[in-house]
Amino acid sequence: MQPKKIPVRRCSGCGEGKPKKELVRIVRTAQGEISLDLTGKKSGRGAYICPNAECLTKARKAKRLERSFQCPVPEEVYQQLEQQLKQGEGNHEQ
Repeated sequence: MQPKKIPVRRCSGCGEGKPKKELVRIVRTAQGEISLDLTGKKSGRGAYICPNAECLTKARKAKRLERSFQCPVPEEVYQQLEQQLKQGEGNHEQ
């Protein structure tokens, strides 16, 4: 029996390929709403970042989320994502 394949995703911030479970998913729904998807199960277009604010800052500077979602990402969404990441950092083991 073959070992189960681990899905790898690329961080929008640092560009590193990492196992999907180590990354945080950001999703754009069909209605155009952008939010953090901590479960990884929400439907919509997804982009992934490492669970730290540094990668979010890099992705923001290079407008990588805008490119992934093919739409502008409002400033308040970035602020929301930053806050959620900071809250989540205590829960992640590094």
